Amino acid sequence: MSTGASRPTVGAVVLTMNDRPEEFPRAMASLLAQEGVDLDVVVVGNGCVPEQVPEGVRTVTLPENVGIPEGRNAGADRVEGDHLFFFDNDAHLPDTDTLARLAAELRRDPQLAYVQPRISDPVTGVTLRRWVPRLRASDPARPGTVTVMAEGVVMVRRDAYDRAGGWPGHFFLFHEGVELAWRLWDLGCTGRYVPDIVVHHPATNPARHDTFYRLNARNRVWVARRNLPRLLVPVNLATWCLITLWRIRDRQALRVTLAGFREGLSGGQGPRRPMSWRTVFRLTRAGRPPVF
Repeated sequence: MSTGASRPTVGAVVLTMNDRPEEFPRAMASLLAQEGVDLDVVVVGNGCVPEQVPEGVRTVTLPENVGIPEGRNAGADRVEGDHLFFFDNDAHLPDTDTLARLAAELRRDPQLAYVQPRISDPVTGVTLRRWVPRLRASDPARPGTVTVMAEGVVMVRRDAYDRAGGWPGHFFLFHEGVELAWRLWDLGCTGRYVPDIVVHHPATNPARHDTFYRLNARNRVWVARRNLPRLLVPVNLATWCLITLWRIRDRQALRVTLAGFREGLSGGQGPRRPMSWRTVFRLTRAGRPPVF
């Protein structure tokens, strides 16, 4: 792809465990078909040597599965670009200008650190509630400023990503998007949801992972303990506990969730970098106080 001074530069990171022989080639083909950007792509093998990688695409082989956020960090260290695009390997881009349009959003607003497209199931067109990065998710077509992100398909400004310290690698899975978004907001940045830019992704249930309930609970505690002012930590966790008790009906799932919650309270979250009260106010004004 030819280089032009006005073209956005994008470093794209894709993880693989060689377990999606149909979805992965489609994801890569849609990524490499993107127009209007200078694209640098790396495929990270999380505990494997990447297979089915298109010719000319660089790879990174991690000797063990270090989890999704740390795998993304490893990929981000090896790509160049003013913007980083993190892309699940079972998603695909239905249009060839998706990256150019996402990058244009970032270039128009210097305060904007990340932009998320609308993610929808390619068969049903459904956008899952967890893919809409705001509390009121009933209308997935409503754009606007957002304070969290669906991390599987998102573009982040590179300099802001570096200043925020990247993804929390030791989380392994779940809530790393909340962590990174909060850190970006604490830098004085914002995020935006742009639903007229659509990316396809199968609507799967995160509870299909054996570790879902434990890691979901543990990491929720870690996010609060790492990022919130001390006065807000118990408020955040009490709110989450009440919502969890109301939502989860399966006793075994509830037991595992409580075990994960206790694990989070026992430590391991890493160093605290509590956000300022100014950031708390900005998040609240943007529609999502950091107690939910």
